[in-house]
Formats: sequence, C-alpha cells, structure tokens
Amino acid sequence: MRTHDQSISAEQAVRMLQAGNDAFVNEDAQFGDISTRIRRHSTKAGQEPYAIVITCSDSRVIPEAIFSAGIGELFVIRVAGNVIDDHQLGSIEYAASHLGSNLVLVLGHDHCGAVDAALNHDPDGYVKYITDEIKSAIGEASDPLEATRLNVMHSMDVIEHSLQIQHEEELGLKVKGAIYHLEDGSVEWL
Repeated sequence: MRTHDQSISAEQAVRMLQAGNDAFVNEDAQFGDISTRIRRHSTKAGQEPYAIVITCSDSRVIPEAIFSAGIGELFVIRVAGNVIDDHQLGSIEYAASHLGSNLVLVLGHDHCGAVDAALNHDPDGYVKYITDEIKSAIGEASDPLEATRLNVMHSMDVIEHSLQIQHEEELGLKVKGAIYHLEDGSVEWL
C-alpha cells in the first residue's frame, strides 16, 4: 500500500490500467484486492486511487473489472454518455488535488445507448441534456463508433480546459481517452 506522497505518475497509471485490462481480456483476473484487509486499511488510511475514470453509467461497463482493480484503486465517475459538466469537473478536481490521482481517463464504449439516442432519436426530459451534449460533440458523424470516439475526445477537451484542471496538469495530471469494446473486453486507447 502506498502513501499519498508516493503518487503514481500518469504514465505508470496507464501501464497499470493496460496490464489490468490484459488480465481481464485473458480472464486471468476479475478484480484486484477486495479483501477484508484492504477494506479495513482503506477505511482507516483513506483512499488513494491511482486513476480517475469517467465512464458511462451502462451496467455492462464496470471499470474495476475491466482494469482488474480493487478497492481504493480507481476513483470512478459514472454518467450516461460519459458527458462532462460542473459536477464531474468538481469530482475530478477533488480526486486530483485531495487524493493525489495523476491520470484522468475518459472511457467511452461501443454500443452506447446515449450515443445511439443522440444519433437516431430526439429524446425529451432530462435525457435531452445528455444527448444535446453528445450531439454537440459528434457534429455530423453518423457512424456509432466514430461518434463514440468524438464524444470521448470532446469530454477530454472539456476537462483539459477547466481552469483548475489546467493547474493540476502543471503538477503532473494527464487526461487520456479510451473506448471499451463490450464483446471482447478490450480497451482501445486513443
């Protein structure tokens, strides 16, 4: 277990996520440490996530499983379509400045219902806030996978242009993007 002053660099965090995804894809691991010991330790010592993951609320997308991570390793923010607003930015700022996380990963996924709704439907109610943000991100794209990539890149751009995040980037915070493929479990890094 590491201490807060032993922060993992963004590059180290990417390598850890990649290795965890390789284990997941090859069915070598399902989760990292979820033992009683780690639950007790994290209760007393606090959380020290090595990465912040912003991903879709889709029930098929489970970052801890995808990256073979255990308790306290990932700070996960979930919202349909992995769109970014002030609430997500505040959560990112908290994890970066108070928990020492140096990597923000925007993780989109194929077969995303929110992206499909933005491409093919005109929902109303609160869902419209999500689909309007995605429509803004994808422009004229019509291919679902390309729309997903553009949506991830848009979310990355919003994060990178946050004034507080810009300050954190000066201290080593990096923003990366990726697409999770539901069928084979692989993560495609952008």
